[in-house]
Amino acid sequence: MQLSRVGKRERVTQNRVVKLFRDKLKYIYLGNLHDQENSNIDEGRLKEYLSSQGYSNELIRRAINSLVDAAKNPDLYYANKDVYSLLRYGASVRENVSTHNQTVKFINWEEPHKNNFYIAEEVTVKGEHTKRPDIVLYINGIAVCVLELKRSIVSVSEGIRQNLDNQTNDFIRPFFSTIQLVMAGNDTEGLRLGVIETPEKYFIEWKEDEKATDKLSLFIKTQSETEGYKMDRHLISLCQKERLIDIIYNFIVFDSGIKKMCRHNQYFGVMAARQRVKAKEGGIIWHTQGSGKSLTMVWLSRWIKENIPESRILIVTDREELDDQIENKVFGADGVGDEIYRTKSSADLIEKLNATTPRVICSLIHKFGRNRGDDDKAYESYIEQLMASLPLGFKPKGEFYIFVDECHRTQSGKLHKAMSTILPDAVFIGFTGTPLLSRKEMARRGIKSSIEVFGTYIHTYKYPEAVADKVVLDLRYEARDVPQEVVSQDKIDLWFEIKTKGLTELAKARLKKRWGTLKEVYSSEARLSKIVSDIIFDMEIKDRLNNGRGNAILVASSIYEACKYYKLFTDNGFTKCAIVTSYTADISEIKGEATGESRDTENRFKYAVYQKMLNGRDVESFEKEVKERFVKEPGQMKLLIVVDKLLTGFDAPSATYLYIDKSMRDHGLFQAICRVNRLDGEDKEYGYIIDYMDLFKSLEKAVADYTSEAFDGFEESDVTGLLKNRVQEAKKHLEELLESLRALCEPVKMPQTTLEYIKYFCFEHDGDVEELEENEPKRLALYKLTSSLLRAFADVVGNLEELDYTKKQIEDIKKEVVHFQRVRDEIKLASGDYIDLKKYEADMRHLIDNYISAGESEKLSTFDDMTLIELIVERGVDFVDEMPEGIRKDKEAAAEVIENNVRRKIIEKRSTNPLYYEKMSELLMKIIEERKNQKADYKKYLEMIVELTRKVEKPEEYSGYPDRIKKSPALRAFYDNVTKDEELILKLHEKIMAIKPDKWLGDKAKEKVIQRGIYEVTYDDEAVDKIFNIVKEQGEYYGK
Repeated sequence: MQLSRVGKRERVTQNRVVKLFRDKLKYIYLGNLHDQENSNIDEGRLKEYLSSQGYSNELIRRAINSLVDAAKNPDLYYANKDVYSLLRYGASVRENVSTHNQTVKFINWEEPHKNNFYIAEEVTVKGEHTKRPDIVLYINGIAVCVLELKRSIVSVSEGIRQNLDNQTNDFIRPFFSTIQLVMAGNDTEGLRLGVIETPEKYFIEWKEDEKATDKLSLFIKTQSETEGYKMDRHLISLCQKERLIDIIYNFIVFDSGIKKMCRHNQYFGVMAARQRVKAKEGGIIWHTQGSGKSLTMVWLSRWIKENIPESRILIVTDREELDDQIENKVFGADGVGDEIYRTKSSADLIEKLNATTPRVICSLIHKFGRNRGDDDKAYESYIEQLMASLPLGFKPKGEFYIFVDECHRTQSGKLHKAMSTILPDAVFIGFTGTPLLSRKEMARRGIKSSIEVFGTYIHTYKYPEAVADKVVLDLRYEARDVPQEVVSQDKIDLWFEIKTKGLTELAKARLKKRWGTLKEVYSSEARLSKIVSDIIFDMEIKDRLNNGRGNAILVASSIYEACKYYKLFTDNGFTKCAIVTSYTADISEIKGEATGESRDTENRFKYAVYQKMLNGRDVESFEKEVKERFVKEPGQMKLLIVVDKLLTGFDAPSATYLYIDKSMRDHGLFQAICRVNRLDGEDKEYGYIIDYMDLFKSLEKAVADYTSEAFDGFEESDVTGLLKNRVQEAKKHLEELLESLRALCEPVKMPQTTLEYIKYFCFEHDGDVEELEENEPKRLALYKLTSSLLRAFADVVGNLEELDYTKKQIEDIKKEVVHFQRVRDEIKLASGDYIDLKKYEADMRHLIDNYISAGESEKLSTFDDMTLIELIVERGVDFVDEMPEGIRKDKEAAAEVIENNVRRKIIEKRSTNPLYYEKMSELLMKIIEERKNQKADYKKYLEMIVELTRKVEKPEEYSGYPDRIKKSPALRAFYDNVTKDEELILKLHEKIMAIKPDKWLGDKAKEKVIQRGIYEVTYDDEAVDKIFNIVKEQGEYYGK
């Protein structure tokens, strides 16, 4: 085995990728462009292409100018949006004032092979700081794709973050104004892709659909099946010329300020639907909840409009709120900006069908029928009347394609019959996010199946597929038993002990203090009160519920019960909750309800609770505010109590926990539990379902079969894998994480003390910054895995005994968790990683305090809100006492940690004041040399480090600047690097502050204003460049 072939450098991968594009995908190779200045619009090649299309030189000049101007918008989103519009629709220009406008098309969308596709590597781009993307793809000279490559042992996440950095003002943001696909890849993980400003967690992996039958997909399959590397197969799938053109033209939207592209399930769903549409056949698209069904509708409707001249689209829903969402939040101004008309009544609908416009209409399904009644004869009679009342000569204008949203809810077929009567030649396409009822269940209920009504499945994307693709999260299910008998004090104490098993004594004591107020509630209202107590305990100790980043939904069986729950929560001091139901809280609700009795009727009780909750506000604005806080400030709105509302629909908010205390089944249950499957940061690893109704009878049967009982109306294969037992899965997850961390740390040399860990995760050679950067992927893996371990341990710690662990094994697991937590904290400190680790950690403090060792972890808490540098400045030599024990006890380890943190701070600040921080760097090297040569004892060493750190972090206080100069970093930078003349420095500073334009940095014209101002003060051409380079680094001049 030739080990040298493993983990090869990215150069080898890059050579292979370039060869793939040249030989197999037939792109023209532009070469290695590292030694030239490059733009995202190669005007020479673009002009050459447009000339070949027969446009005149003047039209070409004007068209290119319009494209270049659009790309100059300093706001990347709007620049990219304007450029995309010009690429998709062309530039409308004219040769002179006496001629008509002509459309100049930059790309031939209809005939992909008539475009010029180019690939270039090492493309040097000048920006605020020069960057060099590994691979750039061009169409006709316009840069459309960027690809960052990583070696096989470096995570593809590194490439994603590199792309995201490049899109910031600090680097080459303007280059991305034309970019359509942003990609990163390596040979082990394959390719990940997004668009501009896509957060890292939303980058996707592309997958070909094995069931796809369209010609293009079949061709791509044959092209890629001989490729060994996953990344190469991905690149063929996405960058094959027709596919790339199709994705850019047909599968990109600018949606409410966010650019989005299709996921593979959306792409292949639309491709399959196109084939049905061409054959004038309908069917059903089943894409599981959370996988982007609404945008699939948008992309399909756009294709139909643009490819079938007489086409019209009617989108049908069966709920008012869905009708509103489709009009406003999917298609309309708050969504992708497509024109859509929402009908106001049955008459309005008939009128619009009888006219030639609008082309896209949305309507409530009940506008086709009088009511939801099941009286067949009355219903058929109504259809006859409806037909009789149609205007004379009524004939729907155009070819109708009817999209039926949530088609599983219209399975009776009666309303479908009404639509077919009015629109006899229409093609029906049903969309659903949940499985359809089985044929057996349909027969039992005596109703037609959706497949009988709409036709067979066009495309399916089931829940396990979405979980595997990381489109949605896996679900953890737990049925909780709530005993109904009267509870004795002994039982309360026993319940408390069970609930707090695994917590530290300190955490138990804190909860017991709260328990004093809970006990009274617990024994008064029996069952509901116990559930309230249960949820409040979860709020105290469960990750995400405790740390303010996650929240929960409680499903009650009725509005009255929801109000009782709300009162119990608020009576117990839990106020970060609200009720969201269909209740209007109108005074008419309690008319005639007075009984003379002291006890309220149900209606009066509901009214009173609502009035207290609303506190003078109307229901609509209150609910809007509550939903917004629930989504944007989960720490301030931790729990929504609902009955039906918010459990379905486009804008139903997601949560981490769903508590169910209502009999639910089939579609309603499926949609409800999918409220907690949405992605929300690295620290949300699962959605949790807590079931107080034992809907699957898993407590009763002692078997975790989540395909029967509440889901027995579905085919078993359609719901298999949806829910998994929380405790069993948590055990498996804990063991996997421990194994991963053991494997990660295995190469650390013996005796595996703090110093060996620092050498492995930071640097072998003290202060080697390149080595530190090279080891960053290992550190990020350590941070991420340790944080996941803490959450997994907290999730299962109370159940360890019932999972057949011995007491010794439990103790060993606990010690190992503590060990990895300490390693993580020490390495974070040693490396100086002040990056925002919230995405990995959220707020882990409560997990450590509650489950591991509150006493020991308090030592670390100093670093929660303070960096080591800040600690040194504030505490002086006593800062050492605050360091983790493993570092504190090893003087060499402590020295390396301290020096690395100071060194990184100097590097971070060097550009703002080069000469000053160069001097600080020299002082640091001198201190390190003295330590290594043992010229200074440890106490003296610490004193020197403290003095230096204070000068680095707070030069204004510790470096003896003149009073007029020390107040500003910019003034200090001029004093150190330009002149000691205070008057000149102050004059220069005042001039820049007076003339600086908004957003001047990176804008050449505005930068010249600053440069002129500097010259007007100094009258020295040579000094202008030197001073301007310092000015560019000063945040106070441009708000950095």
